[in-house]
Amino acid sequence: MRELTKLFKALSDQNRLRIIKMLEIKPLCVCEITEALQLATSTVSKHLSILRDAGYISDQKDAKWVNYTLNPNSKASVLLPIISDWLATADPVKSDAEHLKTIDRVNLCGN
Repeated sequence: MRELTKLFKALSDQNRLRIIKMLEIKPLCVCEITEALQLATSTVSKHLSILRDAGYISDQKDAKWVNYTLNPNSKASVLLPIISDWLATADPVKSDAEHLKTIDRVNLCGN
């Protein structure tokens, strides 16, 4: 029961739901997510840690970046299609998708 509670607690924050929806679009680094959400880097890192601990996302080092992606191989992944469907038309989610098109990690995070 503890694992199930962790899964649902991870979903209990609007910013974490927004992160999940953004990661449906493409893998992102912390600076890209920080820019999209307009939050402090430490806040975004905490949200990513919670999502990773619950199994929703995974991370992989890529040169100087750490890319975050949805984790299709966890128990949490069965909830991802439901979340995606429920949030498909939410205004913040649509706005985030548009904002991501303008974010360039090389310019944002440096070379």
